[in-house]
Formats: sequence, C-alpha cells, structure tokens
Amino acid sequence: MESTRRCKIKIGDLGEFGVINRITGRLTQGPDVLLGPGDDAAVLAAPDGRVAVTTDLLVEGRHFRRDWSSGYDIGRKAAAQNLADVAAMGARPTALVVGLGIPADTPVAWLDALTDGMRDECAEVGASVAGGDIVRADLVVLGVTALGDLGGRPPVTRSGARPGQLVAVTGRLGYAAAGLALLQAGHATEEFAELVAAHRRPRPPYRRGPEAAELGATAMLDVSDGLVQDLGHIAAASGVGVAVDPEALPVPETMRAAAAALGADPLDWVLGGGEDHALAAVFPAGTALPDEWRVIGRVVEGGGVQVAGRAAGRAGWDHFR
Repeated sequence: MESTRRCKIKIGDLGEFGVINRITGRLTQGPDVLLGPGDDAAVLAAPDGRVAVTTDLLVEGRHFRRDWSSGYDIGRKAAAQNLADVAAMGARPTALVVGLGIPADTPVAWLDALTDGMRDECAEVGASVAGGDIVRADLVVLGVTALGDLGGRPPVTRSGARPGQLVAVTGRLGYAAAGLALLQAGHATEEFAELVAAHRRPRPPYRRGPEAAELGATAMLDVSDGLVQDLGHIAAASGVGVAVDPEALPVPETMRAAAAALGADPLDWVLGGGEDHALAAVFPAGTALPDEWRVIGRVVEGGGVQVAGRAAGRAGWDHFR
C-alpha cells in the first residue's frame, strides 16, 4: 500500500525542503562524518591531514536512461564511478556530496530508490552521503563529489611509470560496454543478464586501490573511458610507452556469445569499453602481486599504447566525439 502511494506522489508535491528531508531521512552517517546534513556545510574527519577529492557529472540521456536502469541502479552507478576515482589514488573513500537536478513530476519512489542506491554503494567501502543540494530541472542531473583519506601514503598519480615496470589490472573489463551494446541493439535477453547488469551497476574493486599503494604502485587510474585510452593517460603523464599483451586479457564466454549475436569483436569491448571501473596500475618489476591483479603488459620507452606490438587507435569514450 505504501509503495503504491509513493508511486503516485511526485517530487513537486513535497516541495524543496520536503524532498531534502526525505533524502536525508534515508541516509546513515559513518564515523568519518563529524557533522552531516542539516547545516550549511558538512564536517568530515581528515586524519591524514590531506583529502583526495574528485567529481563527476551524470546527465540523463547521456550517461543513463531511466527506461534502461532503475533509480537504485543509477544511484549505485553514480556513487561507484566517483568512489572508484578515490580508490585509484590509493585512498580510502570516506564521503560523497551530491548535487541533484530532478523534474518535479518524478515519482517520490524513484527518488527513494536513487537515494538508497547511493547509500548502499557507499556502504561497500564504509563511506557516507554527507550532504548536497537539490534543484528542479528538465532532466535528471547528478553532480557527485567524492572525498577520501590517503592514510599517510603518498597519492598514486598517473605520472610515475618507468620503462621496465609491470602493467596490471584488477576488476572487470568490457562487461559494461557489452551490456550497453546489447541494450542499444534491443538484445538484452536473460542469456546476457550479467553483461546488462554490468552496464547498469558497475562493481569497482575499491579495496585494490589502497592495496596497490601498499604494494608500491608507481602509477594508477580508474578505467572509466576504456583500457587503451586510459593507459594512454599514464603513458602521456609519465613520458613513456605502454605495451599491452591482448592474450593476457581474458574474454569470458558470455561476452564471446554476445559479440557473436551482435556481429562484434569482444576484444573491442575489453580494450575500448568504459564504465566497468576496473583499476590499472604500474608496479616495479618483480613485484609479487595478489591473484586479483593480472599482469597485462610492460612499460616501454617511447610513447603511446601498443597492443600486440602495434600502435593502438583512439579506442575509448570521449564526451565530445
């Protein structure tokens, strides 16, 4: 009965402060949040004395579609892509602050689901949604800022790679891109549910970021725009080249089947697909890596990214292409 009533109530029926109260009432605050929603600013603990900060913008129709993804999925995805950026610096995510633009005729039930998704994704790493702002808009727009604690370690940037070092990845590659292709082709069948779910709700390997820092990673980033393109950022920032061995990149059978159904090459998804939010890192030669990390190449002299000895193209996501 309550869920039916929530479907009928719209955002506009509650008013701005009613919406804010509804959102904050669904959130819990962790120990890093000293003062949560309700004042002009939140107050967070910063035991390291430094704070890692990142921000992303998600726009309906560009980054997600409400007919393809639930409010809960969108909430988890919005949180995940920012939490993953913090982890990619070798930091522990502590909090999000969220700016939300939303149409007045949006059902309150959808807003509840969005809030729950962000809250639950934060819970994966012990972080909190500490505050934000809301405004009426024609489309759903999410501006998410994530903060993190470096735990006394130096940040792992993109500029520390040196020739002879190992290039390794952890997490999934190509799943989200395959899922998006299936949705676009109207082929999101039960057979490919895992791939479609990966587009709707990524599963970043958050804890591997601080782990990589502890293992001595010299460069790292979140694979959000495609492996080749993102490794290109490390190459450019470090003034080196990156040689990737495609044989070291696993292509699961379900992805091969999806590619066959769509007439695509699954390796294109693995090399160029974004939004899985895997982590790619560079380690000194001889580093003993846990099983969750797999070596996929080496840092070499020169520049750019090579795949199987050949220069890679511009595979990956670009908002202005």
